[in-house]
Amino acid sequence: MLIASFCFALMGVFIKILSGSLGVLEITFFRNIFGAAAIGITMLSVPLRNKGGRAGLLLFRAFIGFSAMLAWFYNIAHIPLADAMTFSRTAPIFTAMIACFVLKERIGAGGWIAIVVGFVGIVFIMKPTGLSLKTTDLMGLFSGLGAAMAYTSVRELKKYYDTRTIVFWFMFISGISSLMMIIANEYLGVTFLGEFFGDTTMPRGVEWVYIVCLGAFATSGQVFMTRAYGATKAGLAAAVSYADIVFAVIFGAILWGAFPDLAGLFGIMLVILGGILVAKEKV
Repeated sequence: MLIASFCFALMGVFIKILSGSLGVLEITFFRNIFGAAAIGITMLSVPLRNKGGRAGLLLFRAFIGFSAMLAWFYNIAHIPLADAMTFSRTAPIFTAMIACFVLKERIGAGGWIAIVVGFVGIVFIMKPTGLSLKTTDLMGLFSGLGAAMAYTSVRELKKYYDTRTIVFWFMFISGISSLMMIIANEYLGVTFLGEFFGDTTMPRGVEWVYIVCLGAFATSGQVFMTRAYGATKAGLAAAVSYADIVFAVIFGAILWGAFPDLAGLFGIMLVILGGILVAKEKV
């Protein structure tokens, strides 16, 4: 899981580097097509074990995951890497709430304390002025909430589909959806997509190397994360996974001189603490 966290942090680094010249939709397209191809190869070599029957939920997981990924990549392009990574890592906290209110799962006192700690941390990171929130704050919150909804749906989908099927359709639909949005922006006059996510520009030179690195680290992170969850208790693996925020802080400080201020650092620590406390409930 530590290796997976390192890979995911490096994935964030290459997304941020590419966002200086490419639009978010392009980055999302390349990240998902690369991953879908890698998963597709394993699907051809090792037979799938699908029971089937929940196609609607499979599509919901794909589209909500795609939306959360867009929000996350948007934030990586516009705010410090550590803050964007922290927003996305609020997913376990939102997952606990969804499990309570939607799935009617009981949350103990420790779980509620973890949720409160996590949300206090989010407030310190956002530093809201009155009741107004910046676009990046809203996108950050949605990146965590959307990911939580996707993760919660996976818990049900794993009863009916091979994990590779779930991941493949998420990546394939995300890649196709981002491509359709690019076409809509470039050729159908839906200009607000370009204005919000950045205009489409064909990658050139070293940018192709960055795209390959993005896909390689994203896929490697997925592989090591899957192995970690298969080798130990979910709570322990989830707790260690918060190391990606620490790596993101280090990379952000070294590459962009973006070290969090005291309030932001305190907020990051609270979100990590809240996430670890939630994970502890699953050990």
